[in-house]
Amino acid sequence: MNFPILSFITFLPFVAAVIMLLIPANRKTEVRGVALAAAAIDLLLSGWMYLTYLLNHLTGYQFIEKYNWLDVPALKLNLSLHFGVDGMSAPLVLLTGIVMFTGVLISWGDYDEKHHLSAGIQDRPREFFSFLFLLAGGVFGVFVSLDLFMLFFFYEIAVFPMYLLIVIWGWVKTREYAAMKLTLYLFIGSVVALVGALAMYYTAGQNTGIYTFDMLQLEKAGFSSTFQYIWFLPVFLGFAVLGGIWPFHNWSPDGHVAAPTAVSMFHAGVLMKLGAFAALRVGVMLLPEGAKQWSWLIMIFAAVAVVYGAYIAFVQPDLKYMIGFSSVSHMGLVMLGVSTLNHDGLLGAGVQMFSHGAMTALFFAITGMIYDRSHTRQIPELGGMAKIMPFAAIGFIIGGLVSMGMPGFSGFVAEFPIFMGVWGTQWLVAVIASISIIITAAYIMRNIRQVFFMPMPEALKEHHITDVTALDKVAIVTLCLFMIGLGMFPAIMVPMIETGVQNILRLLGGA
Repeated sequence: MNFPILSFITFLPFVAAVIMLLIPANRKTEVRGVALAAAAIDLLLSGWMYLTYLLNHLTGYQFIEKYNWLDVPALKLNLSLHFGVDGMSAPLVLLTGIVMFTGVLISWGDYDEKHHLSAGIQDRPREFFSFLFLLAGGVFGVFVSLDLFMLFFFYEIAVFPMYLLIVIWGWVKTREYAAMKLTLYLFIGSVVALVGALAMYYTAGQNTGIYTFDMLQLEKAGFSSTFQYIWFLPVFLGFAVLGGIWPFHNWSPDGHVAAPTAVSMFHAGVLMKLGAFAALRVGVMLLPEGAKQWSWLIMIFAAVAVVYGAYIAFVQPDLKYMIGFSSVSHMGLVMLGVSTLNHDGLLGAGVQMFSHGAMTALFFAITGMIYDRSHTRQIPELGGMAKIMPFAAIGFIIGGLVSMGMPGFSGFVAEFPIFMGVWGTQWLVAVIASISIIITAAYIMRNIRQVFFMPMPEALKEHHITDVTALDKVAIVTLCLFMIGLGMFPAIMVPMIETGVQNILRLLGGA
């Protein structure tokens, strides 16, 4: 294909961000229009790319683009914009397009017919959407980069705007603390991973005589078992910090809670997948022998995250904290699947990244709608929302069914192969991790009952709560359709992810 679709997908958010900054600050409607148009175009392009890959039964890296940037042999520098997607990354590009589009809808910040705000952004939407789109462009760049240097470059672009988005538009009570905590955790993790990446770069150059950051070449660099044993953990865990892996997860729930709604959607829906994907792409695929030697430790960390995250979510009185710790638990399932290094576990991890991304984006969107109208996130202070916000209630229930792993929804398609993969590797870990299924069902059903179906407290009636807006409903329907579609018709994604898994297994030597 001659059309550089991955470049368009990746750089369109950056272009849109610049255009929005050039619009006068008082023209808020035009800013929102540009944001929605750019997000819609990126979603369409991501969907086109995804369907082309799926319907043509493609395998391996496709839509390859390569533009040499710096090639200075004297400095041992060889950098290029090298883009491509495979069966693991193509669904994540689509997921980013979905979260970007629904995040703009949720952040519209316009008045409904009864003059009550939707869960949107009224304060400086021009700057807000510009930073949000910088973040989105960085995320797209990580998922499509086949050059290790550019992967880090886009990774840092994705992390940097998070600080500003939280500290300026976040929850006043905790935003400065949460933003700094998140930034420090993620930058320290990325620096540790960067040291490992530079070690790979120089060692590969010494082994082959060619100094390159091209990950397709680094896969063939012949790193020794000792080298991989030493550097796998710094690289994998450095990225996995962003994936919320225990015990480096502590930044995540605070970041979720302090962030504005759309940023929480990006944070849990996409950014945590960024960490898991980069850990898989750079850690496991470039250092497969190291992955085999350290997989037991990753499995322990992941199993603790799964059970611990579910239990802490169970005791949370704050709806947003509940979803935040639930994300730690469900991302633990992704890492658990990766740690198996077998077909079923890796396949489930790939599906779980997409399923969890859509699910948490939906949860945080609806929580934002509730908070904006009721001015509280405390679960005991809420009730009766199903009568006033039936659309939101249905969306939250669907998200809950996905979270519980019910058959017919995307969560089941993801979690079943993960547990099968873990059982085939270490049955006792599978038994321990399965405790989370019971705990998850308990807190999801209890919170749905309290928030949506218990009588509304008298104090809440004074807020004159209104239904969600039309744009909110579009966002809810969009996210629900993907979760139900994947649950009912796994063939729209599972065979694609399987092609990516086969490539990982090839690098692992058939492990």
